[in-house]
Amino acid sequence: MTKPPTIINLEEVTLERQAAGSRFEARTAILGRQLGLFAVGATLHEVPPGKIACPFHRHHVTEEMFVVLSGTGIYRYGEQRLPIKPWDCLGAPAGGEAHQIINTGEVPLRYLGISNNGNADVTEYPDSGRVRIDVGAKGFHREDATFRQGGRITPLGYWEGEKVD
Repeated sequence: MTKPPTIINLEEVTLERQAAGSRFEARTAILGRQLGLFAVGATLHEVPPGKIACPFHRHHVTEEMFVVLSGTGIYRYGEQRLPIKPWDCLGAPAGGEAHQIINTGEVPLRYLGISNNGNADVTEYPDSGRVRIDVGAKGFHREDATFRQGGRITPLGYWEGEKVD
């Protein structure tokens, strides 16, 4: 088994393109895995001008921190739209406001996303009304989830729908 490197250079990592429709696009490298880290998530994002890396969302278990390396944009945080620039450090506490990073500049926006990677997370998407649940009973929800489902939730009482007689 090959031991992961102790150091990787962010200018040399291979970025993989992800896109959906005309709004969402980013090139990313999952750094934590490359370094042999599983409890700490770390991803390098490069977002083209006018694009967004991911939907507006909030985590109920995972905390995220973003460090802007280059470019400019907007940090959509709850109802706020906050300008961001290189060396800004953005926080997204678990259970806090929904958040999203938008490249409003003329050049690619590069930032690091850093998070804890536990055995479960619930992610809420306020713009679409979706919810995502990922649970990894064996360790880490991103690596070995035993349950991964998403959709729209219909509120029910605790006993509603159960055969109680």
